[in-house]
Amino acid sequence: MPLTEPYDDHLPQEDPVAVDGAVGDPDAGPDAASAPDGEQVIEPEPTLPEPVRQRIVALTAAVLPTLVADEVPVPLRRVAKFAPNRRARLGAPAIAAQLAADPLFRQRVTARVLTDAGDLGAAVIEGTAPAAADPVEVAALAYLARPRSWRELIDASGAAVRAEADSAVVAELVREAEQRATRAEHDRAVARVEAEKLRGELSRVREELGQLREESRQLARTLRETQARERKATELLATERGRAARASADVDAELRRARARLAEAEAAAGVARASAKEARSVDDARLWLLLETIGQAAVGLRRELALDPVDKLPADFVADAFAEQPGTAPAGPAARARDTDDPARLDQLLALPRAHLVVDGYNVTKRGFGEMSLEQQRKRLITGLGGIAAQTGDEVTVVFDGAERMHGLPPAPRGVRVLFSRKGETADELIRRLVRAEPPGRPVVVVSSDREVADGVRRHGAYPLGADSLLRRLARS
Repeated sequence: MPLTEPYDDHLPQEDPVAVDGAVGDPDAGPDAASAPDGEQVIEPEPTLPEPVRQRIVALTAAVLPTLVADEVPVPLRRVAKFAPNRRARLGAPAIAAQLAADPLFRQRVTARVLTDAGDLGAAVIEGTAPAAADPVEVAALAYLARPRSWRELIDASGAAVRAEADSAVVAELVREAEQRATRAEHDRAVARVEAEKLRGELSRVREELGQLREESRQLARTLRETQARERKATELLATERGRAARASADVDAELRRARARLAEAEAAAGVARASAKEARSVDDARLWLLLETIGQAAVGLRRELALDPVDKLPADFVADAFAEQPGTAPAGPAARARDTDDPARLDQLLALPRAHLVVDGYNVTKRGFGEMSLEQQRKRLITGLGGIAAQTGDEVTVVFDGAERMHGLPPAPRGVRVLFSRKGETADELIRRLVRAEPPGRPVVVVSSDREVADGVRRHGAYPLGADSLLRRLARS
């Protein structure tokens, strides 16, 4: 291939000059030929084998640092500063272009390369090549020195390089053929081993086939026996179905008789209910008379004991103690009331005399109208409880968490007591203290959906109800 690269046209070209018998001298060498009109014709650069081109670039790159700065062409001055391992690799295109275009630069390089080559360089100058010399080295020196037979030396080098390449290809083909032969021999050995394994496997399969045939004969006999037993079972099933049909008819008859007896019993129950209703009317009259007697006795007892109406209720004492000390000792549980899950029970419990309604404030508000701010939640709940207190006349206490965060609270409605837990105490604990403070026998209703609160107040005899019952009661109001 040509020594120059495709972008050589962009590099500066120099006219051939006569330097020490080079281009321009009729005796300069084979690069110049005389035309009929006496002008010299420059022959084109020969096509160089790739190894030769790389060797020429390597020799020139090695010589560049030894040249004087003025002797280095401008395009190669930057290349001359490269590291040795990068100079021939990165500057190859510029070096090749300058060697082809600048005879003076080529002569300077040739002088130093021939000096380093010694006897081989002298032989190349004479136009001969030693038999033991590297053809690539000979062609590179011939291209740089350009004796009269330099093109023949390059052609001979190209032929030698191609011969070496062909020899390498042939050697590679021989090596591949040997490898294929080795693999084929190995495959034959493996095939023989596999064949032996397959013969052994065939023998084993034949033995298993004989066993399977014997098992098949046994299974056939078993199948015939099973089919015989199945026929017998089918016959027995038909017999049992007949018996079951008869038993079903008997059961239907018995069911009809039972229904007749049930109709008679329902008629008797209707008569009994009518009798019970009449008896209950009598019992209601007796109960009314008993309660009237008890009421009169209670009035007489209050008059006899001279009990004046009290100004403070038990919850007021809890509230006073709550403001003075952290807590009170727990009172013993009293069997006062039982839990119910019916929301309608709230109205029934509030209808009991002197009932006390205790409400877990935030537990109710966050369940009913949690989208509001805490201040709006408290205001709405307290306003609703004020309506209940006005309607029922019962004592109402609502408990909230966090008294230290409350500032400027509005006054509570008449009949509603508003308490806030102190720091270090929760509203649940305050609710349990209120329940324990009540006397045994007084109906106390605690509204909270917190299971721990419900379980705690139930042990002390209060009526725990869910928050939904109070929310529905407030919505109805």
